[in-house]
Amino acid sequence: MRSHKKRTTRTFLALGLTSALVLSPALLPASAYAQEQQEQKQESDKERKKKDKELYKELANVYKKWLDDEVQYIIMDEERTAFLRLSTNEEREQFIESFWNVRDPTPDTIENEAREEHYHRIAFANERFASGVPGWKTDRGRIYIIWGPPTEIESYPSGGGYQRTWEEGGGSTSVFPFERWRYRYLEGLGNEVILEFVDKTGSNEYRLTMDPSEKDALLLIPGAGLSDLEAMGMASKTDRFNRPFNQPATIGPVSHRMNQFDRLSQYARVMRAPDTVKFRELQELVVSRIVRNQLAFEYRFDFLRVAGDTVLVPITVQIANRQMTFRNTEGVHSATLNLFARITTITGRRVQVFEDVIQRDVPESLLSQSLEGMSVYQKAVPLRPGRYRLDIVIKDVESGNVGVVNTVLPVPRYEETKLSSSTLILADQIERVPARSVGLGQFVLGGSKVRPRLDGAFTTDDSLGVYLQVYNLGIDETTQKPSASVEYIVRANGKDEPVLRVNETSAEIEFAGEQMTLEKVFALSGLPPGKYKLEVLITDNVNKQTIAPTAEFTVKLAPTRTAAVR
Repeated sequence: MRSHKKRTTRTFLALGLTSALVLSPALLPASAYAQEQQEQKQESDKERKKKDKELYKELANVYKKWLDDEVQYIIMDEERTAFLRLSTNEEREQFIESFWNVRDPTPDTIENEAREEHYHRIAFANERFASGVPGWKTDRGRIYIIWGPPTEIESYPSGGGYQRTWEEGGGSTSVFPFERWRYRYLEGLGNEVILEFVDKTGSNEYRLTMDPSEKDALLLIPGAGLSDLEAMGMASKTDRFNRPFNQPATIGPVSHRMNQFDRLSQYARVMRAPDTVKFRELQELVVSRIVRNQLAFEYRFDFLRVAGDTVLVPITVQIANRQMTFRNTEGVHSATLNLFARITTITGRRVQVFEDVIQRDVPESLLSQSLEGMSVYQKAVPLRPGRYRLDIVIKDVESGNVGVVNTVLPVPRYEETKLSSSTLILADQIERVPARSVGLGQFVLGGSKVRPRLDGAFTTDDSLGVYLQVYNLGIDETTQKPSASVEYIVRANGKDEPVLRVNETSAEIEFAGEQMTLEKVFALSGLPPGKYKLEVLITDNVNKQTIAPTAEFTVKLAPTRTAAVR
């Protein structure tokens, strides 16, 4: 096999995760404190590795194979630890899905090019680099899997005569079989990265080397394979063994490519995947399963038909202000939450990604009052009917606490001839918006602002807002309008007798063709504290169809002090 050079384009997987270790300072001298920090970190790492080893033994073989044979070179330590500490196979499958989704360079397409490329690289490595062990386990296989094909390969499969470069000292020698891979650029390593693999045993086991003299077959033979300066008597070959990597003396300064520290650093970094992630917040989502309960929040999604098959899905998040960390700046207390959400299909294709900032600013005089309230955020997204996966991550900027929700998002299909409705929303605020604001902003549904009360908890001082859209009403041939009756029925839990019953007729209802929108507000001062169930009984008088959506809520005594700010 003759020497050859191969040129190709490079595609690499972008990976990475930023982690931080926070230690409390102690009243110690700097050197003693540093030593204490190091000892704590070593002990922590030792305990973590021991626990990870025990958890690994409990894994099913299929997950051991995934860790050891499929993603060993590209999975981050934090990801591996998070995976090992999952408790069910369902969570592990979800983790594997998320692991690949965060590496997908084109999330809006069905294909995941990163995953496909990774397994293609493993297959190529097994085909080209095997040497008594599978190709993916060799040094060349590892580098190829992590970084992809090099820009250029210079191959000496039979070894033999070799003319050293000027950086290597010049002169002729004989070499073991070796390959030199050149990458025009590698993330985290820079431009013109040169890697050498040497087969000193002739077994096709090429080892990545940091020592440029390792390929020299005449290194230990006196008087053979001399460099330019040695051949001219200006240096001695025995002096090489006093130099880093047994390098021959050269004229001028040592090239940075021959500097021992640079080579050691390059060797260490090239054996790890690059520390970059296109969607870094999603990477946090993958590993945050181990800290998912740091920040608790409530969520809900509603469904409202738009047109055709499209369904508007308002996604609402509610978090107690007491969970937020406030910073006092000149008498104003401020808290900031970063929100990241992702909707994917069951096949892993990313459909919608949105992120936002939830900011709360409260003057000193209202802080204690505000801490009893809630902060609410909403984002409405249009979706086609089907089953999706919804992932929500919220991070408190000040404390660093993270909360994560992973759930199924089943978007319904509305039939064209069957009486149906949107989800029944219980709100703490329903008000009309100016014409210029119709359909715009948080909580705006059509011409009204409707803010859901996610926990369904109201006080006797509150009003209960009811919002519902009804679809596919029959049209009366005489009036050319729908004819429907609506009855609101409230029962105490476990009781058949209603505690509240209110009727509405067609004349009191707003219609838009075959659709009507119900907006009703009830004062709760007449209800004793307890749990209740609301039923909205809707009858289409034309098609003789009836539906009765329901929702539960709780009434508590109003506090004697001023109501909490929401």
